[in-house]
Amino acid sequence: MDTGSFSGKAARFFKDWTLVISIVSGIVLYLVYDSIPALSPAGPYLEKVISVLQPLLLFAMLFLSFCHIEPKDLRPRKWHVWLLMIQAFGFMALACLEVVFPESHGKILIEGAMLCMICPTATAAAVVTGKLGGDMPGITAYTIIINLVTAVLVPVFIPFVHPAEGISFISASSMILAKVFPLLIAPCLLAFLVRYLTPGFHAWLLKFKELSFYLWGFSLMLAIVMTTRSIVHSSTPAIYQAGLAVVSLACCALQFWAGKKIGKRYGASITAGQALGQKNTVFAIWMGYTFMTPVTSIAGGFYCIWHNIVNSWQLYKAKSKDNVNSMK
Repeated sequence: MDTGSFSGKAARFFKDWTLVISIVSGIVLYLVYDSIPALSPAGPYLEKVISVLQPLLLFAMLFLSFCHIEPKDLRPRKWHVWLLMIQAFGFMALACLEVVFPESHGKILIEGAMLCMICPTATAAAVVTGKLGGDMPGITAYTIIINLVTAVLVPVFIPFVHPAEGISFISASSMILAKVFPLLIAPCLLAFLVRYLTPGFHAWLLKFKELSFYLWGFSLMLAIVMTTRSIVHSSTPAIYQAGLAVVSLACCALQFWAGKKIGKRYGASITAGQALGQKNTVFAIWMGYTFMTPVTSIAGGFYCIWHNIVNSWQLYKAKSKDNVNSMK
């Protein structure tokens, strides 16, 4: 048996199916852990490790990605306006619907859809966009803008649909910005400082083109572990869990489709699709149990699975296309 050939094929398989492997591994790891009672005492410690490790992985991943971006390229694009309108008006329309029908049995489903619509673009979206051949600076600029818009819209509309004492507009906005911006702005600024102050070190970092993607794959596995835990141990009735799964799937499909449709008009189909479809689901889960009915956070968990399945399929198609072109 040719071990060299086998290892090469294994490496290519892992590279082509990184996100699928991450999703499946995350689900299996948690289910195995949950099925062995003797491991339960380690749960709190493992949760602390993940809570520290995930931000570090995201910071490193974004730092490496931002090293490939010129600061002057972080300018608004025309398609940004259309995507902002879809997210903002979609969120506001759903909020108005809940105000009109406050006692509706579908209240939880409406709030789940609100989360999926207003949730900002994932900070890791630039990594996947780069792998797909999209515009990394364009999606990074949109990520910054949509986070600012979210920090304004959520505190304005949430009190009407889900009043809570002690949470003002200023405090809610500050909570949102403090949750997202340290992992978005800090690695960006650090990358730009490295670019201009230590060009030699910056050039060396540029050699690690694939590292940020694999860091994202490992971070995704950890995110899926936590998502699986929240779904498995949720006390929400199965009918509502199924409803939130369907709602999040519909929102995911709609936003990927709309983003690609709009982006195509501006030669940015891939980038706009990722900007609107790939979400910061950890933020959505946090926003659900902080500002809304806590069970709605499950919508963010399901969305995490859906948008990464879409990403895996897109990466597979892109890889297949590259293989076909290389054979010509």
